[in-house]
Amino acid sequence: MSVWPVSLRSADRPVRDRYRHLGRLAKRCVLACALALSSGAAHADAAVAHTVPNPAPAHPDLSWVLDEFGGRPGLVALMDDFMKILLDDPRMRPHFENADQQRVKDMLAEQFCVILGGDCVYTGLDMVAAHNGLEVTHADFNILVEDLQLTMERRGIPTRAQNQLLAVLAPMHREVINR
Repeated sequence: MSVWPVSLRSADRPVRDRYRHLGRLAKRCVLACALALSSGAAHADAAVAHTVPNPAPAHPDLSWVLDEFGGRPGLVALMDDFMKILLDDPRMRPHFENADQQRVKDMLAEQFCVILGGDCVYTGLDMVAAHNGLEVTHADFNILVEDLQLTMERRGIPTRAQNQLLAVLAPMHREVINR
């Protein structure tokens, strides 16, 4: 005797009809479980080991934004100006005056280049490790974004290109803010 109700005994029905009684969410859960089970333990270990998001996720579809920034040389110039503005801002100066400013500029230029689909390699740390111990608050993050926007405005970067970059960077606040 089967534990399934008669309506669920479906060995003789086509697969597409077998789970018709399930809602969309349940079907997705079944599919997700099936994929997880079929992927094996090696994939599970990789998923656990990679809990920190990629600090420079490539978006090849944003290469037009990189062009608006002037390519890699434009990003390097942007970072030079950005560091000057950060050091001139009394709210940000304490975070950057004793830092390896050249390294910060180099890592940001690399990161932005990769994110914007450029032919670059990001050699820096993930965002959690890079900001560990720096006590970055929500206010600090917001001020830094304001200063970046000011820098982009002064360099004549079109607003649409600025917004595309900022949309990709915004979720990183989860890894950067640590206080």
